[in-house]
Amino acid sequence: MTRYPHLLRPLDLGHVTLPNRVLMGSMHTNLEETRDWNRVAEFYATRARGGVGLMVTGGMAPNREGGVFPGAAGLFTPEDIANQRIVTDRVHEAGGRIAMQILHAGRYAYGPDCVAPSPIRSPISPFPPKELDEAGIEKQIADIATAAARAREAGYDGVEVMGSEGYFLNQFLVTRTNRRTDRWGGAYENRMRLPVEVVRRVRAAAGADFILIYRLSMIDLVPEGSSWDEVVTLARAVEAAGASIINTGIGWHEARVPTIATSVPRAAFAWVTRKLMGQVAIPLVTSNRINTPEVAERVLADGCADMVSMARPFLADPDFVRKAATGRADEIAPCIACNQACLDHTFSGRISTCLVNPRAAHETELAIGQTETPRRVAVVGAGPAGMACALAAADRGHAVTLFEKSGRIGGQLNLARRVPGKEEFDLLVEWFTTMLSRKNIDLRLGEEADTAILAGFDAVVVATGVRPRDPAIPQGDGARVHGYADVLSGRVTVGRTAAIVGAGGIGFDVAEYLVQNAPSPTLSIDDWRSEWGVADPAAHRGGLADAHPEPAARTVTLLQRKPEKPGRNLGKTTGWIHRATLAAKGVRMLGGVNYERIDREGLHVTFGEARENPTLIKAESVILCAGQESEKTLADTLRAAGVEPHVIGGADHAAELDAKRAIDQGTRLGVAL
Repeated sequence: MTRYPHLLRPLDLGHVTLPNRVLMGSMHTNLEETRDWNRVAEFYATRARGGVGLMVTGGMAPNREGGVFPGAAGLFTPEDIANQRIVTDRVHEAGGRIAMQILHAGRYAYGPDCVAPSPIRSPISPFPPKELDEAGIEKQIADIATAAARAREAGYDGVEVMGSEGYFLNQFLVTRTNRRTDRWGGAYENRMRLPVEVVRRVRAAAGADFILIYRLSMIDLVPEGSSWDEVVTLARAVEAAGASIINTGIGWHEARVPTIATSVPRAAFAWVTRKLMGQVAIPLVTSNRINTPEVAERVLADGCADMVSMARPFLADPDFVRKAATGRADEIAPCIACNQACLDHTFSGRISTCLVNPRAAHETELAIGQTETPRRVAVVGAGPAGMACALAAADRGHAVTLFEKSGRIGGQLNLARRVPGKEEFDLLVEWFTTMLSRKNIDLRLGEEADTAILAGFDAVVVATGVRPRDPAIPQGDGARVHGYADVLSGRVTVGRTAAIVGAGGIGFDVAEYLVQNAPSPTLSIDDWRSEWGVADPAAHRGGLADAHPEPAARTVTLLQRKPEKPGRNLGKTTGWIHRATLAAKGVRMLGGVNYERIDREGLHVTFGEARENPTLIKAESVILCAGQESEKTLADTLRAAGVEPHVIGGADHAAELDAKRAIDQGTRLGVAL
């Protein structure tokens, strides 16, 4: 008897039956742009072997002007079709099914040739779009239909027409971006004409026995977005035009509401899809922040959808479905929705991968095979780098002993999990705990390794992490100064007013910890919606209402030496969320300061190279978040004894607390040993 009867139930689409209710949602990984088709094929085939019911590729451009950036992949030539056939053949050999997403970016296209319904520039692009005339609109429709026909020729089982997230088809639907007065603008029946005609023409071009998914924006989260009546009207029209499945899209890329970051509650938008259930007869897919089989099962059992879309969870663990189906759900590597290695990479033009699983999109490079020469390997430090190395080395067949001088694993992850909005780190530490026990690793907690203990090993890995850097600010009598680790671990009590020295990632984390009244809104969908102003689109067009953040628990000032806006170097796709969260809580952020001294009144600072404008930041507590230094004592001692250790993670390089780099470095070393 399965624990997930709804999730694992087949779905009959008429001409084909999917083995379960799991859709691997579209992710643009930048893999197609490498033109390494064996690598692309192995990425998808690995997930097909893991049991996912249906996969959707990253967005493929229907034409040059519709690509998300110049040179974006698409099916433009016979060679393109042949290359995509390598991917689909590999997926089918693995027992999977795959659909190609057709994505026309419209005004989001990052290039001077972008086109749109009206010449209104996007706030996330410097390029003003050209307004399409009748002939131009017909060309876009024809090109999208041609892309679908070519996808079938390339062996795909279907296509997903991208009609949400503020892309081209979505831009025609709302008056925010469509100011036309012809038959493609004005009344809603005109504004929805383009997506409906696209679906009709795609169905005609691809044939009846072909999966056609339409990605429909069910809540735009932008001013002048669609009303709920318009969403329902479009869904019915899309069904009538020939769609097989309707997939849920949430929010435009320019929306100022987070939709998939770790601070968003799990299944935070399933209620939106549920509103559409019963309004159409074809299956509905719900999406966003569904990252465990338990959450997915509950969403389906509650009648929110017919199918669930999970994208990044298949970066974290390609065997998600197979593990759930075979009673090994606790072994599923969790997606923590951090965006650090996936979306941040995508929008930086890098290959997308996963903080938790660095092998994602690197399957051909980081293949873990059994070693022919097993060795005794000691890993010192059970933080993210050490644990990742120990697991990879054990998978290779080495005998691994993992030393941790404290009484628990996790290292700096145990601080991260205390930050409101980062509760998913709990799941990551639980997963490491499970996997260390399953891999027959000799875990020695509370034991500090030294040269004598390590003498008998064939290889020694030092992953001893970092120690906080002391900024050496003069302190007077009565100064109440705390390190960030003491604050986040709850070892000290912080006053009602606080000054934070250092506005990097740790400084922002500490600020969020200090201003948040328990419980965290991430743990309550209702509280989170109130905090960000997410409303029922039946009552508020676009699903936007006034935000009502809870009052801050403390008065906090966040400071940095750099003469720039604090938070500028935070994550590319999540930094704005942290800045907005603290701004809503009234946190004052100051750059270009000099720290002169700390006393019982608070923190004394000046500004600029000339040290002008002396200012007292009144604070009952001052928290130091001024960076870290590598903890290399053991490594230096080993070298002095003639042993050359492998040094990884923070012990190798201290630059903020970087779990992404630590886990990647640990995994790569474990594979190479």
